Order: sequence, then C-alpha cells, then structure tokens
Amino acid sequence: MYYLRGINVTEPMVKKRIVSFIDFFYPPFSKLMPIQTFRYAACGGTNTFLDIFVFFISYNFILHKQDLDLGFFVFKPHVAAFIISFCVSFPTGFFLMRNVVFTESTLHGRVQLFRYFVLVLICLLLNYIFIKLFVEQFHIFPTVAKILTTVIVVSFSYLTQKHYTFKADQPLTENLEE
Repeated sequence: MYYLRGINVTEPMVKKRIVSFIDFFYPPFSKLMPIQTFRYAACGGTNTFLDIFVFFISYNFILHKQDLDLGFFVFKPHVAAFIISFCVSFPTGFFLMRNVVFTESTLHGRVQLFRYFVLVLICLLLNYIFIKLFVEQFHIFPTVAKILTTVIVVSFSYLTQKHYTFKADQPLTENLEE
C-alpha cells in the first residue's frame, strides 16, 4: 500500500480503475439496464467465476477429490472445496459490492459488513444444503452442482443486497460522461 500523508492512495485508485474498466463495456447495454445492474452483473459474475474456479482447483488439485480429515471432523471433498472457495470470494465480493456496485449506500461500512456477513451466512447455508443435495442425493458432478447452486443463491443474494445490505435512499443516477 502507498500512503500519502497517512491516506491509503492504492484503494481509491483500484476502485477507480475497476469502475472505469467495467463502465467501458456499459454503452451497448445502457438501453437494457441501469449502470448499477450492469456493475452488479460484472462484479458478481467475476466473483462467481472466481468462486467456481477456486472450487474447481481446490476440489481437483488441492484436495485431490479426497476427504479432508481435520482429526475432529471429516469434510467431504466437495464441501471442503466449497469452504475454501468461500474464504476467497467473501472478501472479494464485499469489496466489489461496497466500492463498485452499491456506492450510493448511506449505511456505515461496519453496518454494511455486518449485513453482508449475515447475508453470506444465509447464502453459505443455502450453498451447503444445495451442494449436498445435488451431489449426494441427485449424484450430480460436484462442479456442475456448484454452478446450479450458484444460480439459485445469486438470485437470492442480489435481491437481498439491493434492498437490505447496501440499502440506499436513492438509486444511483451517475452520469457516464463525468
């Protein structure tokens, strides 16, 4: 991190670069959806891809499709891979949602983080239930099960984030020319 008179200048630069990169691709979609929805799709899609990628790498190459025995508890490989991917996607997702998508939220950062954490716990439970259901009951390949689970959970997550976690008094009406 770089500091200028005690201020972290790296984080604002990173935010600005991410927003500029995403907004570069927005014009063809401007008649289809508002900028916030586009940013959510871009950030959520990227974070979801990262989550699935980490799940795949963890399941196949870190865990080698084998149970994870912690001595006091044994995790099935698909569940352990899910936990590993969660540890990566949680902080990335919060950063993107707070700093790129829902920038107009009037809630304090700690309130947002708490609400995001609660939402993530609910999504974590939903993920766990659906992963176990799809893999162990329906015998679906774990990566495919993860993708199906993600579609269900992302739909729930979007609505909750928009109306609860990053609640705003007014919608984003940002002008792209500025």
